[in-house]
Amino acid sequence: MIGKSDMRATVQWGGDVRFSATSETGHNIEMDGPAQYGGNNVGVRPMELVLIGIGGCTTFDVVQILRKGRQDITDCCVKISALRADHEPKVFTDVHVQFIVTGHNLNPIKVKRAIDLSSQQYCSASIMMQRGGVRFTHDYEIRETHDAT
Repeated sequence: MIGKSDMRATVQWGGDVRFSATSETGHNIEMDGPAQYGGNNVGVRPMELVLIGIGGCTTFDVVQILRKGRQDITDCCVKISALRADHEPKVFTDVHVQFIVTGHNLNPIKVKRAIDLSSQQYCSASIMMQRGGVRFTHDYEIRETHDAT
């Protein structure tokens, strides 16, 4: 049974190994498989979307937590890398998220806390994968924003 907090999406095959996805909010994403299966590199790979989703989820959390903590954050970028199993299904086994957080006089304790809260409590995408046995690690770098003179 579908409840109020369920999500929906539509994926339509576009020939070869191309697919067009539409979210319930009306946004479109083009996907394409690898060349060895007939792909033409006209869209992201589905597993790339999984990493992108994790990145979006955790970056959203960290930015919101730091803003609520009255941190003067001006940018947040995550770089995500993942290892996959050697054999089918080639699931992710390890994911590493590197945060680069930029702002004015950011408190390192608050930055670390925001990342930990996202990883352990708020980021549904990464928590779901962790519960499935994927090992997650993260690190962070804080960069100071310098005002132009």
